[in-house]
Amino acid sequence: MAAASAIMLVAGPPQVQGASTAVGTPSHGRLVGGVLFPAFSEYWYTWNSPGFYSPNPAWRRYGTDRLVAMLKRVLTAYSLDHPEAARPGVEDISRQYGGWFGAIYGGLGHTSHQNGLDVDITYPRLDLCECAPITPSDVDIVLAQDLLDRFVAEGVQYVFTGPSLNLHGPSSVVIPLPYHDDHMHVRIYPPPPKRKPGGHPSPKPTAPSSGDGRPPTGGLKPPA
Repeated sequence: MAAASAIMLVAGPPQVQGASTAVGTPSHGRLVGGVLFPAFSEYWYTWNSPGFYSPNPAWRRYGTDRLVAMLKRVLTAYSLDHPEAARPGVEDISRQYGGWFGAIYGGLGHTSHQNGLDVDITYPRLDLCECAPITPSDVDIVLAQDLLDRFVAEGVQYVFTGPSLNLHGPSSVVIPLPYHDDHMHVRIYPPPPKRKPGGHPSPKPTAPSSGDGRPPTGGLKPPA
């Protein structure tokens, strides 16, 4: 009961349906009514991958209300279940109004993260450092798998993971991808399209891609 109360307290009251709007797609979209994810709490920290520092600047931490609530719920439960572990880290989400989030904003940039549905999560480290891993050997695979499983249980659309880490899950959801050995990239589904009388909802995209703008080889993002 104490854990459930803590999760409810951190996540806050249920968000009003439609308070945020993810417009377009993760790789060609914008964000309306974005919610700022907190820089830190006793259950998480935020991390700037291009600069290799914490906290991540506020303008990189806006998501839909659904994404922000889900993150708080998952990270709080994880931290309560693993009090001996370091807090999980949250990297880039979207800019305040979404849109292009490419290399001009630091590091290798993203071509996704444009409409508040994507978030990068730093893997837990074996040495308990609250910072991104430098090599795959830094990653606590057991805790990383636990964290991944929690996102899958939330019904997320995709989790892109590092090909060197041997993390696993449903093959339609958990997808190894180069340049994800230092973070997992979580994407939630957009809300169902509203039907107009006599209308038809738009089809969902079928080809999964992290849209991180990274070339199709390699493993870790180099610190920039």
